[in-house]
Amino acid sequence: MPELFSYIQAFVDESRLLGKIILTGSQNFLLSDSISQTLAGRVRILRLLPFSVEELSNNKKYRGKTIDEILFTGLYPPLYDRQVSPNDWYNNYIETYLERDVRNVKNITDLHQFQKFIGLCAGRIGQLLNMSSLASEIGVASHTVKSWLGVLEASYLIVLLQPHYNNLNKRIVRQPKLYFLDTGLACALAKIDSPRTLERHYLRGSLFENLAVTEYLKFIFNRGLPPNLYFWRDNHGMEIDMVIDNGTLYAVEIKSGETFNGEMLKGLRTWKRLSGATKEQCSLLYGGKEVRISPEAEILSLGNLHEWFAGLSGKS
Repeated sequence: MPELFSYIQAFVDESRLLGKIILTGSQNFLLSDSISQTLAGRVRILRLLPFSVEELSNNKKYRGKTIDEILFTGLYPPLYDRQVSPNDWYNNYIETYLERDVRNVKNITDLHQFQKFIGLCAGRIGQLLNMSSLASEIGVASHTVKSWLGVLEASYLIVLLQPHYNNLNKRIVRQPKLYFLDTGLACALAKIDSPRTLERHYLRGSLFENLAVTEYLKFIFNRGLPPNLYFWRDNHGMEIDMVIDNGTLYAVEIKSGETFNGEMLKGLRTWKRLSGATKEQCSLLYGGKEVRISPEAEILSLGNLHEWFAGLSGKS
């Protein structure tokens, strides 16, 4: 009912009462158009992504899950408050997303080709975005891929993480990295059908990295804070998975391995040498549960990740 927006505009302008009207919904395309036309300057937009690990910590369906089960199941609310399997739910979600949301966006005439595009994106999680490569594999023009990526961003399926520019050296990459906003959806698109399949899948490490990136975005969005997350990579392939910039730079390296070893800190050692960062500014998130102490960096697990985020936000 798009005509409602003009009435909302009049109510807000006349009453000057803030927060009296809340609009919710998953259909972001038409909502954004209506807001920009009638409610510009009168709204605050809250981005509500799928549940965070922090929010689910007391959920009985979440407790006791292994990392592979978390990555495979994902964190969409229906999977934790309904009796539904991830395979069934995601297959229906993908189909209804294509049929309902994408048909409302111009320039997408072949839904099967677009679905192939989404699947190829899922296979590129954590990689530098190469639009020419994607376009060639699908058989479309690069500007079409750019437009389709905009559709996925607008519908909160993916996020493009930008590189952090600094003066460490001039040989840094310029392309963003691609992540999905839910690992369960990415697993479904990559045809991963069970946590057991995921255990040995080539995407497992990338999906764990994806989980960490999106957990920080949820932490930021849920608190109404401005996004300040980047990555860093030079032309020699040296990379830091997460760079958090809140006035001070904090580097986080992400490794899915469940057994800690010193080789996991290799990237952080290079970062410290180039940037002059202290131990407190360097962290390693690994897939294990044991508390580890290192003289070189803070060692984090999924269980204490949000506690670390909270401590970090207090330093901004």
